[in-house]
Amino acid sequence: MKINNHYIRNIFLQRNLYIIFLIMGSFFDAQTVNVSGNWSPVIPAITEAGNNYAGTYDNTTTTPTTITLSGTLPGSFLNLLSSSGAKMTMRYTPNPWNNSLTLSARRTGGSTTIHGVCVLCTSAINGGTTYIPISQTADVTFLTFTFSGLLGLGNSVSFADVNLILQLAGVSVTVPASTYSARVVFTIVAN
Repeated sequence: MKINNHYIRNIFLQRNLYIIFLIMGSFFDAQTVNVSGNWSPVIPAITEAGNNYAGTYDNTTTTPTTITLSGTLPGSFLNLLSSSGAKMTMRYTPNPWNNSLTLSARRTGGSTTIHGVCVLCTSAINGGTTYIPISQTADVTFLTFTFSGLLGLGNSVSFADVNLILQLAGVSVTVPASTYSARVVFTIVAN
């Protein structure tokens, strides 16, 4: 019986490529950012001459609303970072918007938890405690995650209780009365 070497090489190659893609896929688990809460500021109307808007509002003063960020950094992502850390960036997408208005964000609180077997591991959330202007055109660093230690198998770091304070500024009688909205997008990337 004659065996076709070309056929055997193709099967061997396909099997190995499948294994390589399977292994690579395990390194690219998704980093997630969960956002709970929504803020719709109430801007009072001008009722008499000489009165103006306060100009700056945040979600702790006008219609107090809690916005909380949480999520997970899988071990495969942490291994790829080689202890360089990660950062959470933000930008906003207008829908519709007036360019005289500006958005900024800061955080209060936040905790991290390491899951899995990890030797001498630590993790922390840093930065973001003062107002940072949010850009419409580019991602801006909001906070960073640091971690160290010898990661084992099945590790991940979760973060929770990051309270987001959004600030709207630039409200003025020169901004036409209308309903403006924007969506803030958070992304986690290597630092």
